[in-house]
Amino acid sequence: MDFFATYLPIFMFVAFAVLLFTGYPVGLLLAGVGIAFAFIGHFLGMFPLLAFFNIPLRIYGSIISSLIYPAIPMLLFMGVSFEKSGVAREMLLCLQVLLRRVPGRLAVAVTVLGILLGPLPGLIGASVATLALLALPTMLDQNYKPALATGAVAAAGTLGVIIPPSVMLFFLAVQLGIPMGHVLLAALIPGLTLAGFYIVYYVVRCSFDPDAAPQANVPYGEGPLRLLFYTVRSLALPVALIGVVLASFIAGWATPSQSGAIGAAGGLALMVLNRRFSLRRLHEVIVTTTLMTSMVFFIVIAAGVFSYPFRYFGGDDIIAGFIQGTGFNDWGVLILILGILFILGFFIDWIEITVITLPVFLPVLETLDFAAHVGNPVLVLVWIAALIALVLQTSFMTPPFGFALFFVKGAAPPSVTLADVYRGIVPLVAIQLAMIPLVMILPALATWLPSMLLE
Repeated sequence: MDFFATYLPIFMFVAFAVLLFTGYPVGLLLAGVGIAFAFIGHFLGMFPLLAFFNIPLRIYGSIISSLIYPAIPMLLFMGVSFEKSGVAREMLLCLQVLLRRVPGRLAVAVTVLGILLGPLPGLIGASVATLALLALPTMLDQNYKPALATGAVAAAGTLGVIIPPSVMLFFLAVQLGIPMGHVLLAALIPGLTLAGFYIVYYVVRCSFDPDAAPQANVPYGEGPLRLLFYTVRSLALPVALIGVVLASFIAGWATPSQSGAIGAAGGLALMVLNRRFSLRRLHEVIVTTTLMTSMVFFIVIAAGVFSYPFRYFGGDDIIAGFIQGTGFNDWGVLILILGILFILGFFIDWIEITVITLPVFLPVLETLDFAAHVGNPVLVLVWIAALIALVLQTSFMTPPFGFALFFVKGAAPPSVTLADVYRGIVPLVAIQLAMIPLVMILPALATWLPSMLLE
């Protein structure tokens, strides 16, 4: 009994991990396991009755005191309005026209669209599914090899994890206790560099293997002025809106919730400008946004129900003791934690990882001394946040478990096999795996822009 009581937090984690494979909703599992083990702890005399009343108070306090959480529904509204109103499809078509002489132009266009739109849906599944529905039929109709087409869509969809204003970066900032602007800027250069490597790969591959991406005719004979107007309306305005949202809270012109409100209002304005506004479509956007927001916050609340008894039982100390007991130096500990997050990313989305796992590892991460390597002790956690974002993105697209790949397969026609998806993603995962050590060795890739805010 003493052994069970001592390692009760470990049994909590094991129970949750095993129950994940039942396919039951993650939020219900988190809350159910948390409450069940709180009662077990109460039976063992480890969890007093008063502690049960602390759970809702702590959850309410953490949510109501946050400046970040109110921005999330409005950012989701902007992303959903882009999809439902056809703005996203117009952006893809416009990019196809502008890149009509570039080898593998649709793969390049999907990557650019992933940079612009990937962060807005907020969830990996939503990002990948949105891009798959927008681009995959067109790519296959133009005789792109299924491997190239599905790989490009999966990689572009997961870019939303690390490209600002990714919702995941908001959560990383909250859980690691670092300024929002620093985290957004830290992810910007690594994310854009990674997307640039993807584009170079597509152009080089399609130049040497034209059959992988046949160059179909994309005529646009309406004159330069019409093309300019079309580009401004279909591409420049949505890009400008995203830029305003991002710049407003990085520069401190607005709070995150105010910036999110600008994005939501801008998404609505683009619906009107593109003549896609209707009460029915607005209703669809509101319902979809509400469902996604509810899911996000339900998991946040459920994670609070789980984490309170876990910490009350001393789970943080057990995890810290285990990691310190390995005898690893700071680099070894960092790589171990990143490896654990990488494996978790095979099975669960970033929301669960950031709100459950990161708070457990945070006391250990705060003890790591990388000040000399990073050059500024204030930016060590910012650099680690960028690494965590890259690692999670990689795990979401790594065969055979990366669940972003299954979203692509689900959106693809029956003629596209899972083997096609795996073949297409392997070169892109190799690029990704090269990017992570590059940021580890050259922390300035993640810290140079945030350091500007400290001057």
